[in-house]
Formats: sequence, C-alpha cells, structure tokens
Amino acid sequence: MATNTSYMQIPQTLFASIDMGTSSFKLLIIRAYPNGKFLTIDTLKQPVILGRDLSSSCSISTQSQARSVESLLMFRDIIQSHNISRDHTRAVATAAVRAAENKDEFVECVREKVGFEVDVLTGEQEAKFVYMGVLQFLPVFDRLVLSVDIGGGSTEFVIGKRGKVVFCESVNLGHVSLSEKFGTCSGNFEEVLKMREYVRMVILEFGLVEKVKESGFEVAVGSSGTIRAIEKAVVSGYDRDFVDNVGDFGGCKRDWRLSRGELKGIVERLCCGGDGEVERVRRERFFKRRSEFIVAGAVLLDEIFELLGIEEMEVSGYGLGEGVVADSLAKVFDGYDLNANARWRSVVRLAMRFNNKKRVKAGAQCASIAKDIFEGLRKCDKLYNNQVKLIASFEDKDLEYLEAACLLHNIGHFTSKKGYHKQSCHIIMNGDHLYGYSTDEIKLIALLTRFHRKKFPRSHHAFLEEFPEQAKQKFRVLCAIVRLSVILQQNDCVNLRGVDFFHSYEGFKLDGHPPFTLT
Repeated sequence: MATNTSYMQIPQTLFASIDMGTSSFKLLIIRAYPNGKFLTIDTLKQPVILGRDLSSSCSISTQSQARSVESLLMFRDIIQSHNISRDHTRAVATAAVRAAENKDEFVECVREKVGFEVDVLTGEQEAKFVYMGVLQFLPVFDRLVLSVDIGGGSTEFVIGKRGKVVFCESVNLGHVSLSEKFGTCSGNFEEVLKMREYVRMVILEFGLVEKVKESGFEVAVGSSGTIRAIEKAVVSGYDRDFVDNVGDFGGCKRDWRLSRGELKGIVERLCCGGDGEVERVRRERFFKRRSEFIVAGAVLLDEIFELLGIEEMEVSGYGLGEGVVADSLAKVFDGYDLNANARWRSVVRLAMRFNNKKRVKAGAQCASIAKDIFEGLRKCDKLYNNQVKLIASFEDKDLEYLEAACLLHNIGHFTSKKGYHKQSCHIIMNGDHLYGYSTDEIKLIALLTRFHRKKFPRSHHAFLEEFPEQAKQKFRVLCAIVRLSVILQQNDCVNLRGVDFFHSYEGFKLDGHPPFTLT
C-alpha cells in the first residue's frame, strides 16, 4: 500500500504589483523568497493611456476610467487564480493619476468596482521604488547609482548607494506627454528641434544638472520600457537597413548596456529615416505598441545623456513594479536584504537577455514545477533503497541548479529552434554571464539544459567523466526532473500549485490538479 506524502507549499511567497502608469497598466506576479531570489511568474500589460486625457484637460475622463476598471478587473482575476493574498498585492499609480484633479474620484471608483486600494505615489516615492527594482536586477548595490526611468508623464531620477537614496527628482517629462505636445516627429526636423529645446528648458529649470553633479554618480542605469526598447533596437541593428535577431550577440557577450554613440544612431534613424510608409511600417513592426511614443522617448533620453554627461548606461530589466514587490518583501520578511543572492540575479538576467517574455514565462513556470517535484521527493524519507538515499542527500544548492536550468533551458531558441538545447548549453558555458558560480556549477547547469530533451545521458557519457559517481547519479535525477517539468509545462496539462506525492517500494507517483497521474 502506498504511503502519501503531501507537499504543502512553504508560507505564501507569491506577490503581485500593479503599476498604473500614464501610458499603460502593468501587472507583475513574482515568486519571492527571504534569501533574495526573485522569479517572475506572470506579467500582463494593458495600454490604457491616461496621459491623453491630461493633454486636453486636467481630469481623467469617464472613458479612461472605464478602460482602467476593465483592465484592473482582468488583473484581479489573474491574481485570484494564483491565490495571492490581499496583503501581498499592491496597486500604485504614478504621474497621470498624481496630476489629475479628480484623482480622489478615480481612486474611489477603483476601490468600489475592483476592490483595490490604490496608492498614488509621489514623485519621490516612485523614484525610490525604481531604484529598489534596479537593485534586484543589477549588481550595483555598492556603487553610487544614477537611475533614470522614463515614464509616460514623468521621468524619475534617483541617486542611491547601498539601498539608501541620496537624491531623487521627478521631472514632468514623459514619452506620452511629449508625443501629445509635439507629435511623433518622425522626419520633421523642426518639431524635433522644438522638442529638444523644450526638454532642455524643463531639465534646466528643475536644476537637475547641478543637483546631479553635486551628488555625483559612478554608474548610470536605465530602468524603463522605453530605455529597454532602445537598447534592444541597438542589439538588433535597428539603425541599419537590415534588422536581425542576433546583432552583437554572435559571441554571446553583449550584456544590458547602451552607449551614447549607439543611442545617437537609433535617434538619427527614428528622426531622419524618412516619414514614408515603409519606414512607418518598419517602426511599428519593431516597436509595436510603443512605436507611437518611441521617437519622443529616444529624443528625451538623448538629451538626458547630453546634459548629464552620460557616456554609457547599464539597462535594468526590472523597475518600478519589482521595486514595489521588494518594498513589500521588506515588510513581510524581517531583515530582508536588498543585496541578497546576487548570483541568482545573474541567472535571471541571462534568461531575460536571450528570451522573449513568452519564453521567460515558460522557463519560470518550468522552474516552479521542478521546485514542487524536488521538494516533494525530498520528503520521501521513509524508504531506504539507494534511490531514496540519493534523494535524501539533495541540498538547497541542488534546487538552485535545478531552477536555474529550468529558467535557462530554452535560451538557445534565440539563435535557432533546431538543436536549441545545445545552443542553450553553449551560451551558458561560453558567455561569462553567470556571476558567483564556480566553473563546475556553471557546467552542471549548462549540462542540465543540454540534456533536458533528446537522448538521456548515460552515467559514462563523455560530458560526465569528471563527475564523481554520486554526482553522476544525482545529475541524472535532476535531469529527469527538468525533463518532466518541461513536458508538463509545454503541454499545459496541469496546475501544480497543489501536488500530492505518493511513494512505495515500487517507485513514486505524482498527482496534480486537475486530476492526472504520472508514475
């Protein structure tokens, strides 16, 4: 008779943040841990564009309120499907709501119709959260960081070091507000010139240049979707006639940065590439929904580089939403360290560097499934055959290798769908992307991605020759977990938030919900 060992999830670790921005509303669901590990489970973005209302009046219109409620109801359904508690859910609003005369009415409307308590951030609070988000992505905790976040209605500047804010300023310049004021500007030299003059005037009136120079900074970081889109355009060669998918990734070395010269190349292409139908289609195909505002965003960033003397900017895949979660973590987990688990962040950066959002999400789902299976197997401690003794020897670091491999198993798709598992292994082994891991650890993670499909590795396989015998056996079990996790994720056949593990002397059985059995 089989004995049941039910694996109950550790105390709630899922957090949701909603960023109610000027141009779009963004939902972010993250699995987070006291040790600093972040894993993005789900994201959703809705183009509400509140900024258009404020260009013609000082209030959020009834139509925009309706669009907002519709988007937030969709977010609420997703949050509830993940069983995320209200204490772990936070909705924040930024420049558009902050500037609206009827913001109290808008906030009350959301409370009544959706049930969310909306926190309307001050510019300083927004800047602080942006900085906290950056610290969850880039290894810059010990450096004096200037973080720049271009939003739809404002741009946040914050200088910080070791988690403490030295200076912050919110400037009323955003890609939506500038686009509404000056148009898209593509091919219109006079309008671009007027926009540049206006940006300079506003920045100088704020005294931003003097304030930044007084504080100083060691590294500049850009954390908004606009800046990430521009960096992606550089990587893909958007300023050339031919846009490819590889760009500077040929040697697997490129890693989240943007130089002044590269930025100018993109700005020149956007502003002087012509206003013809071919160029418009090309821009829309590449930047998609952001194409309407990308010219204004690029010109604004170009002026920021020029006025603040920035030669190179590191680019963060995290920003305001992740900063809100980090702030929540600090309240939930006593003594939460913003600089914890720097090496895991390098895994996340690599996954996001080579994957689109869909594949990042797939990798995160795979990692969550693998974690549940791993933890369930570790609880099977009542059997004493060799297999269970081996499982009982698993350590927390083995789970980290497993989750890293799941998150990275599909990055090889970036170069080719055929044989992508081999490409994933090659990128991990040869790109110098994983920081804080030993050579042996990197090899182990790479091989787990290599063998997540096709032939299962034999214990005497050439790749495993240097492994001790017990390490070979452990690797094969981890490899099996990765394979099973990928299969379940790809087939989308089960919700593994609730899993029961059964074991007997014949082996293990996994029951999922909705019901299915895998022995």
